Amino acid sequence: MTTFENYKIKQEAISFIKERFSTLLQQRLNLMEVTAPLLVKKDSGVQDDLSGIEKPVTVNIKQITDKTFEIVHSLAKWKRLALGDYKFPEDSGIYTHMLAIRPDEDKLDEMHSVCVDQWDWEKVISSEKRDLSTLKSTVVQIYNCIKTIHDEVSDKFALSKFLPSEITFIHSEDLATAFPDKTPKEREELICRRHKAVFLIGIGNVLSDGKIHDGRAPDYDDWISSTDNKYFGLNGDILIWHPKLQCVCEVSSMGIRVNKDALIKQLEARDCTERLQYDWHKKLINNQLPQTIGGGIGRSRLTMLLLQKEHIREVQESVW
Repeated sequence: MTTFENYKIKQEAISFIKERFSTLLQQRLNLMEVTAPLLVKKDSGVQDDLSGIEKPVTVNIKQITDKTFEIVHSLAKWKRLALGDYKFPEDSGIYTHMLAIRPDEDKLDEMHSVCVDQWDWEKVISSEKRDLSTLKSTVVQIYNCIKTIHDEVSDKFALSKFLPSEITFIHSEDLATAFPDKTPKEREELICRRHKAVFLIGIGNVLSDGKIHDGRAPDYDDWISSTDNKYFGLNGDILIWHPKLQCVCEVSSMGIRVNKDALIKQLEARDCTERLQYDWHKKLINNQLPQTIGGGIGRSRLTMLLLQKEHIREVQESVW
């Protein structure tokens, strides 16, 4: 097969995954595709601070001299604003094809790129549905989208199948208890190697060993609410075992979003209550934002996984 023919087949496969997954996500979660900003105003409170250490790319606009803008890290808080502004009804939501630049990535390797592209989605839920059952049922819906695409791509492009029929749920507290002498990433590898597809619940709060599994911003996912007398957190990550790289591939971070009480507790826990002066945070405190669940699903990362590629640059042109 010629170089052109190989390139053509790969691009067809990439397009198939992105178009088909968009359709499935929209249908199964009852979402509307929308356009979204690339830039947000600095100090508006809308920027996603991720784990709190990443620096956004700053942009000055010649015609707007009194404001500084930042390229988004994600759209976690903007989406909630949009759902409130346009008064979306319960059990409906939005998704967008987000592009971001994260120059402070700790590493650039097989699965990490300075350019981040996601299906960024958000859905309105009632306050009564702020529970683990809502989180888990939404995870199952998303995983079923992934599994459907996996089966279709495998058949269409003659690839081996590797995904289990169901995703396994486990809490980060249970991993810490089961593997106390391992690092969080080593725990993820052990559980994901065993089950192949895992949703790890509760990322951001302090575990019983006095540490957190991984960093999470304090003002979008709820990682502090108690779900019973042992566990905390209404968020998590979808982790899938990469059959070629033999390692964990995190394809999604998601969760039920903070309400007023959770926001205040998490800002206090991270010692950043000054954010309550931002417009976005004031809106939430004053009950002007809907209760939502949402997250991001890596487009290039999911594509490289489903096509069983060994480097993200095989499916993404980001730095030239």
